[in-house]
Amino acid sequence: MSTTRTLARAACATLALGAAASLGTATASAAPATTTATCAYPYVCIQRISDGAIIGRFQDVTSGWQALPSQPSNVNIINTRHDDVAYIRYANGSQACVTPNSTFTITGYVLTGIRISSSATCG
Repeated sequence: MSTTRTLARAACATLALGAAASLGTATASAAPATTTATCAYPYVCIQRISDGAIIGRFQDVTSGWQALPSQPSNVNIINTRHDDVAYIRYANGSQACVTPNSTFTITGYVLTGIRISSSATCG
C-alpha cells in the first residue's frame, strides 16, 4: 500500500470522525452528559439523584415546552440563571416553577418538558 493511499485513508477517517463528533454536539439545547458534572451558568440542568450525572442542559428561553432527553424521575432541576425561572411539566400535565439560582428536587414523578421564561418570578 502506498504512503499516499494510507494518508488519504487517514484523512478520510479523521473527517468522518470530525463529522460524527459535530453531529453529536449539534443537537438541541439538551445535551446529555455521561459523568457527574456541575451545572454552569446560564443553564437549567437535570441531574440524576442516584449518581449526580447531568442528563440534560437547557439554556434557550422559549414560549413553548422543550422535550426532555428522556422522561426522568428522581432528579434535581438546577436553575443557574440569575433572572429567569424554569417551568417543568409532569407526565400528568401539572407544572412546577423553579426560581432563579435554585435547585428543585423531584422524586416519584415523571417529567416530560421544560420551559425557561424570561420572568424573574414564578406566576
